[in-house]
This record gives sequence, structure tokens and C-alpha cells, in this order.
Amino acid sequence: MLENPKVNIKVKLSSLWASLIALYIYGDYFDLYTPNKVPNLLDGKSMLDSPTKLFLAALMLAVPSLMIALSVLLKPKLNRVLNLIFGVFLTLVVILVGSTSISAWHSFYVFYAILEALVTLLIVYLAWNWPKEEHS
Repeated sequence: MLENPKVNIKVKLSSLWASLIALYIYGDYFDLYTPNKVPNLLDGKSMLDSPTKLFLAALMLAVPSLMIALSVLLKPKLNRVLNLIFGVFLTLVVILVGSTSISAWHSFYVFYAILEALVTLLIVYLAWNWPKEEHS
């Protein structure tokens, strides 16, 4: 029988945030292969066509990047709250963005949006059900 050691909740959450970042990166990378994407980026015709939009996108993507470390470093109470808030927020964002990307060329984006929503929902579930300390 193989040993299955118990994994700390902080490590689970951190791993899920890292997985989410990888899904974001691959989704955006594959999007570069869709027709007219690169020429539109070079011409400034994209969703992020202003310094403000670009900054807001950077700010939004900084959250899961930081949550990789914060999920391990923060004390449980604040950790749980931040995982719940950012998990719910990013689930809603990915559902909104993913639902606007429905086309033959963007079916991969919908696939990634589904996976991203599942990961963020799992983050919310684990944070909501954070293990309680046992008192003896």
C-alpha cells in the first residue's frame, strides 16, 4: 500500500493558485495563434488598448500570483478570507470573460475558462472548509 500523507491546507491552496496561473498563461499563449491576434496587438486593437486597462489587467493577474506565496505565509484567518474573496471574484471574472469567447477559434478559451472556474471554485471550497484546530 502506498502512503498518502495528509497535505496541509496552505499547500493545497498554494498549489491551486499556481495551477490557475499556468492555465491563465497557456490560455493567453494559445490565443496568440488565433487569426488576426498578433496584427491586432501590434496595431493596438486589443482588449487592453489603454494604459488603464493594461494596468487593471496586471493588477488582476498579480492577485493569483501573490496568492501562491500568501496562501503559505499568512495566518489562517486572513488566509481564509483572502482565498474566499479572491476565489469568488476570479470565478465570476472567468465566467464573464469565458462566456464572451464562444467561437470556433476560441473553443480552447472556453475549455480553459471551465478549468479555471473549477480551480477557483475548489479554492473557495477548501477555504470555506478550512480545517478547525482540535482541542484536547
